[in-house]
Amino acid sequence: MDLDTITAVLRPRSLDDLPAWRAGDAWLAGGTWLFSEPQPALTRLIDLSALGWPAAELSEAGLRLSATGTIAELDRLALPRDWIAAPLIGQCCRALLGSFKIWNRASVGGNLCLALPAGPMIAFTAALDGLCLLRRPDGGERRLPVTDFVLGPQRTALCPGEILLGIDLPAAALRRRTAFRRIALSPEGRSGALVIGTRDRAGGFALTVTAATPRPVSLSFADLPMAGSLREAMAAAIPEDGWYDDVHGAPDWRRHVTGLLAEEIREELAR
Repeated sequence: MDLDTITAVLRPRSLDDLPAWRAGDAWLAGGTWLFSEPQPALTRLIDLSALGWPAAELSEAGLRLSATGTIAELDRLALPRDWIAAPLIGQCCRALLGSFKIWNRASVGGNLCLALPAGPMIAFTAALDGLCLLRRPDGGERRLPVTDFVLGPQRTALCPGEILLGIDLPAAALRRRTAFRRIALSPEGRSGALVIGTRDRAGGFALTVTAATPRPVSLSFADLPMAGSLREAMAAAIPEDGWYDDVHGAPDWRRHVTGLLAEEIREELAR
């Protein structure tokens, strides 16, 4: 970041203290990406860390993750025994490759708002039917599924001045069986494909594809599909030109490995 352009760093103590949004503003949570490269368009930072939001709140309805909670705090979270999707937390946290310093600064909300295809918090919350809670500049609120919040690489549904407060995960989703698969071109590389499957007690099956596509793609089935049906559903949901292309994987490779991982997940959750 070019600190010469920053004229003020504000640290509001409550949502009522948030300043009126203006061009050149940026919300600051962990800042691991914000401070990693020049941001010449920014003139003012609004530091959310002083708001004091708890990293997570548990209730009968489910789990609310604060947007400012860190990856490290999420990884330490203890959940009820019947929330058998809990291992997915550690699997997705470890898909964010970084030092303990990054883990203790990077925020769950920041990972969603950055909206990189390989963002593991996007995968985690999308797979468990996450619902984003957004606060508008006028103080009103709106909610969006994670799959509608992330629109593409570094593009979200946030309007100017809106802020992501948290992500709600319903208890029903946390009681599902899960299966996780991830692949990268190198052992310490960014995810080329990250695929998560879930299955509920009634047999319903869902598959969430991230990293291989510009935005998360979720498929739902009333029961476990046959292998051919799953392939057909994936082909219908992700067209030939719908696979992401960057240095971390070519589209044809991503399409191929995603199909293999999806079938592995289908077989695992069939047992």
